[in-house]
Amino acid sequence: MRADAQRNRERLLDAAVNAFTREGPDVTLESVAKAAGVGIGTLYRHFPTREALVEAAYRNELSRLCDAAPELAATLPPDKALRAWMDRFLDYMTTKHGMADALRAVIASGGNPYAHSRDRMLAALDRLLTAAQAAGLIRADVATDDVLVALSGVTLAAGKPDQRTQAGRLLDLLLDGLRR
Repeated sequence: MRADAQRNRERLLDAAVNAFTREGPDVTLESVAKAAGVGIGTLYRHFPTREALVEAAYRNELSRLCDAAPELAATLPPDKALRAWMDRFLDYMTTKHGMADALRAVIASGGNPYAHSRDRMLAALDRLLTAAQAAGLIRADVATDDVLVALSGVTLAAGKPDQRTQAGRLLDLLLDGLRR
């Protein structure tokens, strides 16, 4: 993909996430294109249907979360990398909850945006958790899927943007519970 086309695609995905999170599934595609600074034809060249746009926006957010693990592991101490990824997980889940109605519409039309989500998140989290365990910072008996479930619980309890301070405290408590 040409560089300008890739930039347009990224702007469209960012605008779509913002619009579907704020306004739900009934947002007009014209307003998404306008927010991205492109024409509606550009939007349709990248995403021929509303469902394709919603699914691509969701998968892009998932990729941002999962692709952050190697960078965090390379730049931060293992326990700090794990905690930073937990913050990103909270951001991801808050966005996903905001897009829930739009994602349900994709599922109703026969799509499955969640097909590989859990596996990708487990792989990213496992990389960070294993590094922290190898460094002796996290208990060896902690299972990756248990941590993912606990993180999901934190987002349900305090995943709204106005509850971010409480969510941060809960993530700190979770990490403290994982320490050796």
